[in-house]
Formats: sequence, structure tokens, C-alpha cells
Amino acid sequence: MIYILTIIFFLYLAALGWIRTGMFRLPYFRGSAAVPKTRFTVIVPFRNEAENIPRLLRSIAALDYPIELFEVILVNDASEDESLKVIRDNIQDYNCDLKLIQNKRTSASPKKDAITTAIAEATYEWILTTDADCELPGKWLQLYDQYIQKNQPKMVFAPVVYPASKNLLKNFQFLDGLSLQAVTMGALGWKRPLLCNGANMGYTKKAFYAVNGYKGNDHIASGDDIFLMEKIRELYPKTIKYIKNKDAAVITRPEESWDGVLSQRVRWASKASQQKNRGTKLLGISVFLVNLVFLACILGIVINIEYYKWYVGFLFLKIIADLLVLTPIASFFNSQISLPGYLINALLYPFIIVWVVFASFWGNYRWKGRKFKK
Repeated sequence: MIYILTIIFFLYLAALGWIRTGMFRLPYFRGSAAVPKTRFTVIVPFRNEAENIPRLLRSIAALDYPIELFEVILVNDASEDESLKVIRDNIQDYNCDLKLIQNKRTSASPKKDAITTAIAEATYEWILTTDADCELPGKWLQLYDQYIQKNQPKMVFAPVVYPASKNLLKNFQFLDGLSLQAVTMGALGWKRPLLCNGANMGYTKKAFYAVNGYKGNDHIASGDDIFLMEKIRELYPKTIKYIKNKDAAVITRPEESWDGVLSQRVRWASKASQQKNRGTKLLGISVFLVNLVFLACILGIVINIEYYKWYVGFLFLKIIADLLVLTPIASFFNSQISLPGYLINALLYPFIIVWVVFASFWGNYRWKGRKFKK
């Protein structure tokens, strides 16, 4: 038993080392003095976001970029709240080219349909996507433009972060978000993209149509970002990049309940079995196994006192190893990790991960008032 635990922890530590090294290998993008010239279509699918969308619209209005070089397409996905009224009552306050359209459902994935609908009406070649519960940084389009002019990619990601908080629920999401950014940056530091987030990503319209958009995975409700990234990576290897600059980071709103957090994580996990990338699957299996082992060690301390030093050692090792990855990524975003909050979440996280993985096997989850099947 101890040998099995040792092997699993060794593999996990090797994965963390790979991620941490990749984070530092990924070059920081300082921007440039290039004259803005890239034209963007910003796509925002939304459903029942009356509370959040005013915040997003204010951040769009504050973008430091020539208004003649971008348009915004808001795609309503059958909202049942006051989202449409909020937009229509305030749309005249924004002097950028802002369009409101209705989603055209053709598949089992509302969000993929919304993005496909918007791209069909997009005026410009570069597509940027974000979510209605996000706030965009003022230099968002500037940095995308400067990066595109310098590197000529087919697809670009940039950071997505949760605000730091002392609240247990929100602190969990803050730390979990940092871990996802660490994996995203670390993998791209090795030029092997594994993760991305549709709340802050861009790609060319030509690339989208060259891979037939979401055809082949539109029967899966989630994964508008990951599946598209996998298809573009297959057709255009070495053209997927990451803007490593905190000024390009989109701030996303945390879920307000544990039920919302769990449903969101089950939605994310439900697409894992359909992903083609072996690296992503191996990393996911490694994370699941080490957290399952973490729980086994807690149980082992109680029922097998003979080896309690080994179990305590494994627990301590995982907690420290995770912290060594999270600390530099938090520092990059000018955030601090509360040690008491981290320790609480370090104990809570394995229970959530194991539950989410098993829940994803059942295949059903609820999101935005809808029920989905895997």
C-alpha cells in the first residue's frame, strides 16, 4: 500500500514540477508601442445575467482602444430574467458598435450555438470571446492587438482570475482558479497547450471555419473552449499562444453557493472523457488519484496507526507541493494567499474533487436553469 501511495505521489510531484517550470519558461509579454490596427469582434453569450451584465458593459465602455476597430455582439440564449431589458435600457449609453442578437439553437450545446451564431454575423476576422459575468481590463484589446501584430498566432489565450477573498466559498474558487491558470501557463511554457478558458480567448474566423467550428463535439454541452483549442492545435500546431501579462487578465465573478460551484465543476469534468489530448487526460487522472490518496491517508491515520507517520508525511508533502505552485502564480497577479484559508481549502479540495469526478460519471447536471446530460 505504501509503495502504491509513493508512486502516485511521485508522479504527481513530477507533474507539478513540469507545470511550475513551464510557468517560468513562458515569456512575459510587455506590450509594444505598435499603432492599433487589429479589428476585433467581441462575442458575449448570455443567459439570465441581468445582475452581471451592467458590470460587463461598463468595462467594455472603458476599453482603451479605438472604437472603430471593434464591435461587440451580445447573444441572448433564451434569457428568462430582465437581461434584455437591462441591455436595451442602457445600450444608448455605449458609443461602441454593440449588437444584440438571438441564439439559433442547432445542437445540444447552447453556448457553442451562440458563438457559432455570432461568428456568422461577425464583421471582423479576429474573434474574442468572454462571459457575461466578467469584467474586462482597460488594456484588454490593446494587448491582444500588440501580441497579434508581433506573433501572428491563430489562437491566443489570456488570464482569467477570481478576486481574492477571505470567504471560504470564494477563497476556494480563487485558489482553484489560480491552479487552472498555473496549468494553462505551465503547459504553454512547454508549447504543449492543455487548458484554456473561453472567458478570455481569441482566434481567427478563418481558423474557426477551417476546423469546422464545433462539428464533432456539439453534442457535448460544455467545452466550447477546450474542444476548439484541440482542433486548432491539430490543424495549426505551434500557433496557439498565451498573453502572459496581468493587465490582460479578465476578472470573473465567483459562484455564490456551493451548489453552483459543484454544478460548474461537474460541467467542466463531464467533457474530460471526450478530450483527445493524452496529456490532459493523464494530468486529470493524476490529480484525481492523488486527491483520492489524500483521503485514503486521512482514513489511514485513523484505522492504521502503525503507518501514521507515512500518511501524515504524504499529506504534508501534497499541501506544500501545491503551495509551491500556487504562490508564484498568485504573486504574478499581485494577490496573496492566506495561509489559514489555504490550509482549510487544502483539506476541503480532495473531497470536492473526488465527489465531482464521480458525479460527472452520472452524466447529468444543472446549469443556468437547464438540465444537461453528458
